[in-house]
Amino acid sequence: MNEDVRNVVLGVIATGVSGGFGWFARTYLWRRKLRRKQAFFGLPTGSDCLFVVNRQMGGSESSVHRYDAFALLEISALIKDCGATVQIVVHDTARQGFGDRTEFCVGGPVSNTRTAAHLTSMLPGVRVDLSTEAGPDRGAIVVGGEPYRWEKDSLEHVLLARLATPEGGRPVFLISGQTAVSNQAAARYLARHHETLARKYGDRPFCLLLKVINSAAYGPDVTELVADVTEAARRPEPAAI
Repeated sequence: MNEDVRNVVLGVIATGVSGGFGWFARTYLWRRKLRRKQAFFGLPTGSDCLFVVNRQMGGSESSVHRYDAFALLEISALIKDCGATVQIVVHDTARQGFGDRTEFCVGGPVSNTRTAAHLTSMLPGVRVDLSTEAGPDRGAIVVGGEPYRWEKDSLEHVLLARLATPEGGRPVFLISGQTAVSNQAAARYLARHHETLARKYGDRPFCLLLKVINSAAYGPDVTELVADVTEAARRPEPAAI
């Protein structure tokens, strides 16, 4: 074997080894990223999760607001990436506990009784004004005594929370917005920022308050984080004297 042939063979071998290491590194990083996503959402490969939807206010018994349906689509991509499957149930038929499988619960307590139960049991520092009469506090989300009001088509708030029992188990992802648009906005925020949230919180519970700006013009696209309200939301409000 002359020198030129030897150099060609060594070059081919070096290229193969380099390509193999590159493939291995990419595969390792992809799998590590997938494991982190699965751990954050509590969705190992082959697992099942629950998606609890509300019913559209004023609609038929089986109707879901289109923006809540869009929220389902935002989250479905995450579920598919984790290799899990989803069961969709309406809020007043989801008579079961939590922790056995991951749950995504979408809609405020006015239209979703499961949300109301989760707020009462796991976020006692949150109160939502359920009045039906027009007024500045209608639909307001109150966290730790601080009200966050709804201004139609201008300013809407939504809670995005990862909840878990003290015993652990699979988490509940709660999206409780003042409108269906804000529900979709929170689902999109979760889809886009889940890696950052996983790095910051790991498997710990959290509760974030988001705001949607000028939904009449921008829909759910302009969404901002207002505050991490985890401590205030988990601390029961003092009893009225």
